Amino acid sequence: KCRTGPLDIVFVIDSSRSVRPFEFEIMRQFMMDIIGSLDVGPNATRVGVIQYSSQVQNIFSLKTFFTRADMERAINSIVPLAQGTMTGLAIQYAMNVAFTTQEGARPLHKKIPRIAIIVTDGRPQDRVTEVATQARNSGIEIYAVGIQRADMNSLRAMASTPLEDHVFLVESFELIQQFGKQFQDKLCGVDLCVEQQHGCQHSCISTPGSFHCECNPGYRLNADGKSCSLIDACADGRHGCQHQCVSARGSYSCHCYPGYYLNQDKRSCSMIDYCSFGNHSCQHECVSIPHGHQCHCHSGFTLQPDGKSCRATDLCNGVDHGCEFKCISSEGSYHCVCPEGQQLQADGRACSKCEAGHVDLVMVIDGSKSVRPQNFELVKQFVNRIVDLLDVSPHGTRVGLVQYSSRVRTEFPLNKYHSADEIKKAVMEVEYMEKGTMTGLALKHMVEHSFSEMEGARPLSHNIPRIGLVFTDGRSQDDISEWARRAKASGIVMFAVGVGKAVEEELRAIASEPVEQHFSYSADFTTMTHLVENFKLNICPEEGKGVTEIRSPCECEALVQFQSNTMAILQSLTEKNILWARGVSLTCSLAQMTARLEDLERQVAHKK
Repeated sequence: KCRTGPLDIVFVIDSSRSVRPFEFEIMRQFMMDIIGSLDVGPNATRVGVIQYSSQVQNIFSLKTFFTRADMERAINSIVPLAQGTMTGLAIQYAMNVAFTTQEGARPLHKKIPRIAIIVTDGRPQDRVTEVATQARNSGIEIYAVGIQRADMNSLRAMASTPLEDHVFLVESFELIQQFGKQFQDKLCGVDLCVEQQHGCQHSCISTPGSFHCECNPGYRLNADGKSCSLIDACADGRHGCQHQCVSARGSYSCHCYPGYYLNQDKRSCSMIDYCSFGNHSCQHECVSIPHGHQCHCHSGFTLQPDGKSCRATDLCNGVDHGCEFKCISSEGSYHCVCPEGQQLQADGRACSKCEAGHVDLVMVIDGSKSVRPQNFELVKQFVNRIVDLLDVSPHGTRVGLVQYSSRVRTEFPLNKYHSADEIKKAVMEVEYMEKGTMTGLALKHMVEHSFSEMEGARPLSHNIPRIGLVFTDGRSQDDISEWARRAKASGIVMFAVGVGKAVEEELRAIASEPVEQHFSYSADFTTMTHLVENFKLNICPEEGKGVTEIRSPCECEALVQFQSNTMAILQSLTEKNILWARGVSLTCSLAQMTARLEDLERQVAHKK
């Protein structure tokens, strides 16, 4: 057996018409004798066979069979082509097809010899010199075996160097089997890895007439061709590790910094979410950091020395205080106040309601995409605060709600609900529309539908004020001027409330005269509380003005009443026999009071 290591061998057999049938049988036996001497297998020597005449036929490729029995059956089934002698075409096929990795040839970097054995009995009918040179330059070692009539010049043009080792001429087909034994010795040669000191640090690989050294996996061969060095797989920078690359015997693995874990891609790292362990005890927010976590507080709060609990810097901003008008912070507490002329109710939050007059109020709220869901919830709270101001009843104030974006939707008409609680519940159930901002279309809907008697507006003859409140956060995508004018012309008192990117010019166009009293603006959705108060002062003028009857103590009627009351007290004390000392003291006090009353009478007379 040939023990010099694996080979990739392809037989290129001439089956032209000049090769007679019994001669082709001798060529079959020649191939099987050579194969019989080889150690064949997927990791040993691989064999392929092609035959040619005027065309090329692949009998089996290097990846087809890995046992001698299978190869011999395939060789015995070959039917000669019996045409011309296109040897150059056969060499071209061997180079472009037979010795490719797709057909079973091992990659060149594995340094497994690629050997083509060309057996022919005549002169080629095409050019062989150029294509043979290309084949040799591609790494194919060519043995040229000529029989009988073969042309020596053509054999020498095809074969590798040295020619004396690669060109053979056999006088007859009968002698080719004897030649096969000589060729086997030539092909296998001496196993130099066994016969001499090769000096390879890891492995010695024999090849015909030579050898080379190879290294174990994870090592590379040094420039001396014998010693090996450990491969640093991280050194080329192509490992893709996000944090650290660690080499290990020709391979590598990615590691993460402390506080991080390796993701499923085995390259990137993610910070460990210590907050997810559920034992942080943070009052507000837990924020993961490498090696642990930190507690953070909401805006307006300060982290306490324990590093977990939070305390409001301004309690009015840190809690849902519920104050209708204004919240006043104090150390560790807060309280609600009402505007001048209004009283704080028993709940400590609400102010006196607008009960002097009844109105039909339709609120038109912007539900466009720019508002955003969280801000739309604040808008609904704003609407409910206005409802809290009103005396809602079938015969009192009626409230309707319209939402708009790219279209308009009546959430509930004026005659739908008859109490503030019903309205507030319905408001909180309103769903956000999103999309565009068609304010003009909403005004048209309000004028034509919302204030119709069919939807609950009371007849104009009843003189019930009709109030429209338009809430928006941006520029309208359609014209508002025409329907704003029609709304006011129809007797609707228009209020315009803008937030954020609302356009002042549009707000003023919507608002009734005097404009300054009918439009309001807030830069942010979270600071809209003062807008509620502005609206209240305009629809409840008697409360906005703080009108309370204050009688002057200098008026005559007041003086007479005061004097009468004083004398009644004196008479009561006298009747009860008060001690003389106390009577004297009281008489002195009454004398002083009488003098004061006389002085006040003189002031009143002087003013008249």
